Order: sequence, then C-alpha cells, then structure tokens
Amino acid sequence: MQKKFTLAETDIPEQWYNIVADMPNKPLPPLHPGTHQPIGPEMLMPLFPMELIKQEVTTDRWVGIPEEVREIYKVWRPTPLFRATGLEKALDTPAKIYYKYEGVSPAGSHKPNTAVPQAFYNKQEGVKRITTETGAGQWGSALSFACSLFGMECDVYMVRASYDGKPYRKMMMHTWGANVYPSPSDRTNAGKQILAQDPHSPGSLGIAISEAVEMAVQDEHTKYALGSVLNHVLMHQTVIGLEAIKQLEQAGDFPDIVVAPFGGGSNFAGISFPFLRYNLAEGKQIRCIAAEPASCPKLTRGVFRYDLGDTIGMTPLIPMYTLGHNFIPAPIHAGGLRYHGAGAIVSQLLHDGLIEAQSHNQLSCFEAGILFAKTEGIIPAPEANHAIATVIREAQQAKEEGVPKTILFNLCGHGHFDMAAYEQYLSGKLVDHEVTQEEIMASLAELDTPLINV
Repeated sequence: MQKKFTLAETDIPEQWYNIVADMPNKPLPPLHPGTHQPIGPEMLMPLFPMELIKQEVTTDRWVGIPEEVREIYKVWRPTPLFRATGLEKALDTPAKIYYKYEGVSPAGSHKPNTAVPQAFYNKQEGVKRITTETGAGQWGSALSFACSLFGMECDVYMVRASYDGKPYRKMMMHTWGANVYPSPSDRTNAGKQILAQDPHSPGSLGIAISEAVEMAVQDEHTKYALGSVLNHVLMHQTVIGLEAIKQLEQAGDFPDIVVAPFGGGSNFAGISFPFLRYNLAEGKQIRCIAAEPASCPKLTRGVFRYDLGDTIGMTPLIPMYTLGHNFIPAPIHAGGLRYHGAGAIVSQLLHDGLIEAQSHNQLSCFEAGILFAKTEGIIPAPEANHAIATVIREAQQAKEEGVPKTILFNLCGHGHFDMAAYEQYLSGKLVDHEVTQEEIMASLAELDTPLINV
C-alpha cells in the first residue's frame, strides 16, 4: 500500500482558485464602520497594495500566480500527501484517511502560501515595512520569512498569551529580522486603551489587529498584512487543495469528507474550497467540516451579522459568524484559533448550508494529537489537533455504520514549538475551557453593528 504521494515542481498550481465565482450567494459587501455604507477600494488603499485589493474584490474563477511567487513556492511546494495507515489501524476503521502535510514549509505551517505573495505585491508597489498580528506565531513567522526574502521590514504584534508561552516562535521571527511586540502593547493607542482596562490582558487576535492596523495607517511606506479571514488570503491558500486533487488522483481516490482546523478561515479554505467546487459546479456531495475550539465557537455558537475584524474598530465591518469583537477567548494553546469571527466567504457558505462546523474541547484535541503522533510519527500543532479530533470522530462513525469513507484533512503545521503545551497536557495541568452561553450573549449584547436580514 502506497503511503506517500508526491508531485513534481512543475505540478505547483499556476493559478489560485476563487470560490466566489461559483458561490450561489456571493458574500455581502464590507461596510464602513462609521457610515455603515459599502466601502470602495479607496478605504483599503492605506492598508493594502492595489493588486491585493483587486484580488479581494474579484469574481474571476482563476487568478494567475506570479512566476516569482511560484519560484519561491518551490522551496517547500508541492507538499506531500500521506495515507494515515497507522491511524486507520489504531482506530480499526473502514475509513481511509489522508492528510496533506503543510508543516514542511520553512515556517512549519501553511501560512507562507499567502505570506509570500502578499510580500511580493507589497514589494512591487514600493512598500518598505509590513505590520501584522499573530496568535500562535505561525503567521508572524511566515510573514517574517517572506519579508526577509524581499528585503522589507516586518513588525509583528504577537498576542501576549503566546508571546509569553512560545519564546521559540518569537525567536524564529527575530532570526528572519522581524520586530516582535507583545500585544496589547504601549506602542499604540489601541494597546494603551486595552491595558488601561486590564493591565494583565492576555491579548487577542482582535486587539493585535487593531495595533498593527493603527501603525500601518500612520506611514505611507507601511502596509498591513492579514494572515486569514480576507478573500485574497483564502484564495492564496487554495494551492493546498489543488495539489491534493492531483495527489488523490495518483491514489485512485476521492474524498467523502474534507476537514481542517478553523480560526479565521485560511486553513479550512485552502484545502476545502477546491473540493467544494465539485459540489457547486458538478453536484457532488463532499462534506467539508471546519473544526474549531469549544472555547471560541463562532461557527457553532456565534451569530451571523456584521462585525468588526478587530477590537478597537479600525477595520471595515465584515459579514461574519461572530462572538462579538470584544470577545477575548480563554488562553488555550491553539493560539491561531483564538479569533472572534469568521471570514465573509466561509460565513456565507455556512449560512447557506454548504459547509459544516464542529467544536472540540482542548483535552480531547490533545488526546487526538498524541494518538496521531504515536501512529503517524508527526507531532501536530495544537491547531491541527482540532482537525484530527474531527477525523477520529468521523472515522469512528464510519466504523459504527460499517460504511467505508475517504477522509482528507489538512495537517497544517507541526508542533515542535508547542511542546510546552504537550508537557502541560501530559502532566495533567491542562484544563478545558468551554465558554458559557451567558458569556456569549453578554459579548454579543455589546454589539451595535448592523444586523443581516436573512
């Protein structure tokens, strides 16, 4: 039985897939946070280079990947596809399980798939510095790497809980030449405002976004980059699923279920959108499942309405499933999933019943990750453990039903810089955080953003 399926460098996709072209209901437009009117490209120009703004709003099905970007992709792409034979055996399941392994990139995750093109387009337009936020450090590491390739400065606002808990992620960013600041920081008005309310704030991605955006708009030579949520970011990640389609053809297989962790949407979109195209265009019935933490369950327990992408209110209003932009999740170890909202495309797909979502508590995710490490050898990032927990649940269901299914998931990164989290789990110090309905309702009650009439 073949274990690993690899492609040649010539198989690196030449185009990204834009699912908006095939969606029955297009995402609603972003709104100005003050006027609540649809925004035009001019509002985004202080933050993003024009080429990325064009990609954000395009309805073209395919967008060409610049040859310079494809050349850099060769450093780690195409990534391997594995058949999880060890996990299948341990679960005694009739399901076939495959995983696309994105941990082979220099940053150890899927994030460079969008960091490199974002840095490329910024460099083309003469940008000198890029600011950004990072949760677990995966995105900050990826953008630091990408900026180093193009000779640009990189300022990263890292969520305080991760800044303190993941020093080696911080050191990776420093090695690639980035400046890394704990968020909330005293460098920005947004950070000072949060610290005045809570001097010991663990931070959140929403707060870190506010700080990075604030610094970007103050300098004409500085732009901002986001690692998830936005349409162009999700589109860049589709190289994952496009490669996986070719690799599953090698295996003579096709998925019944596609699974990925969910924070803002780039991870999930990257592997699932190219397969969702078969559903939208050809009427196939592939189940695409987003796996999120029970402590930050925007897809499974949030509401669909307009909300801010950040905490302070510097970003446009986005139509999203949200827990409220003031929601600060418990400081779980899957830092990349601690975001209050979901991207507009994913939110619309979920609202239309075209994708599914499941939530998992922290302990069950680490249990799943350790089983995977023991059976497949790779220690997954805590974020990836959410997908593995979903895969195990679906594989066990297949066993109970006696139905053979093919499951594909995105192993989005390794956990080599997350061993402190594994140590806490193995020593019994890790606890579950499941947000109460009262906490969710209290956060949502603070919103004065527009409702969506559905």
